Amino acid sequence: MDYQYDDQNIFAKILRGEIPCAKVLETEHSLAFNDIAPKAPQHVLVIPKGRYVCYDHFARAASDAEIVDYTRAIGTICAELGVSPGEGGNGYRMIANAGNDGVQEVPHLHVHILAGRNIGPMVLMRS
Repeated sequence: MDYQYDDQNIFAKILRGEIPCAKVLETEHSLAFNDIAPKAPQHVLVIPKGRYVCYDHFARAASDAEIVDYTRAIGTICAELGVSPGEGGNGYRMIANAGNDGVQEVPHLHVHILAGRNIGPMVLMRS
């Protein structure tokens, strides 16, 4: 599938330094920062530095180094936030939206790490 990356999206502008962010972690291939409209006491966004629209695009097109770096960055953030259940934390929710049905608002791969309270049910049922 051919993904069309919009280099004017807000995360592309953050990566270029045109828009500031509250940086939590930066690695060779990833950037993590606090969400400007947090939905939980701890709400961090983690984005790859590459031009990937969503997770399946990233999984199929990113280099091994990018995939490892991004995955390790997410693990580092969870450890630094103190939310990893294996290290005594109370847990977290990680969300990645994709496309219209996934209600993706920014067409650049990003995961939300939400923690600091019970996040509630995974999906609210609608009729």
